[in-house]
Amino acid sequence: MWPIMKITYREMISKRIFTITILMSLAFLLLFGVGTWYASRELGEALGSDAQSRLERGFLSTQMLGMGLFFGSFITALLAILSSVGSIASEVESHQIDTWLARALPRRTYLLGKFCGLASLLVIYALIMYFGLLGINQFVGGGALAVPVSMEKVLAGAGFFVLMPIILVCVSLLLSSVTTTVTGGIVLIILYGISFIGGFIEQLGTIIGQTSLVNIGIISSLIFPTDAMFRKATIALFDTADDPISFASKGIFGSASVPSDAMLVYTLIYGVAALWLAVRLFGRRDV
Repeated sequence: MWPIMKITYREMISKRIFTITILMSLAFLLLFGVGTWYASRELGEALGSDAQSRLERGFLSTQMLGMGLFFGSFITALLAILSSVGSIASEVESHQIDTWLARALPRRTYLLGKFCGLASLLVIYALIMYFGLLGINQFVGGGALAVPVSMEKVLAGAGFFVLMPIILVCVSLLLSSVTTTVTGGIVLIILYGISFIGGFIEQLGTIIGQTSLVNIGIISSLIFPTDAMFRKATIALFDTADDPISFASKGIFGSASVPSDAMLVYTLIYGVAALWLAVRLFGRRDV
């Protein structure tokens, strides 16, 4: 399995999309840092120390960090999709996989090696993105925009944040095992879009008290639970979702409804089931 992981690392790093994503990620972090610095300076001058100013500062700080985490998760998801959706299908189409299978290498080992390589590299990338955004908020935001967080909250949020690309890799390998690269990419992007649109609908339904909208969001999370993990990450980090004066529950990047622990268990089962199906279906595929 380790040789497959090393080959996967080399293939992913050598891809142009990986280099472009790294450069654009650095540009995104730089832009977020500049925006945070200017916003912190302006807020420090405009807001006072009264209760109303503290409320406004708390709201703006969580929304600023929430915005960064949202787009950071979006970039991470795109990298996960584009780098993994063709990991099996493209090699089958080009017959490069024949070299490995000719060595009597079990297909299960080949696919699991691909998974471990892709998932571990994407987890590292997601952690760099997560701690980069959080570090900018804490050290550039200063007293005006820095969200008060403890190490326990930071680690809990990081755990949920990295779970999303792992789930994407599991589903991507499943699609790559049964269909072409283009088809799998389209399906995965649509599923990802359904998840996040459903998440916004659920937040809106919670705020205005519409159960039907909340149910639509829950159904979309059951179809593809990536948005639920993003909400869990922000709630774990801000730890204020059920507070009546919660700053995290206001604004489009907040979370007015809390994904339950049952959703976390469902997400883990979802990923394991997708990976298990990928192994089974790839084992039966005629290559």
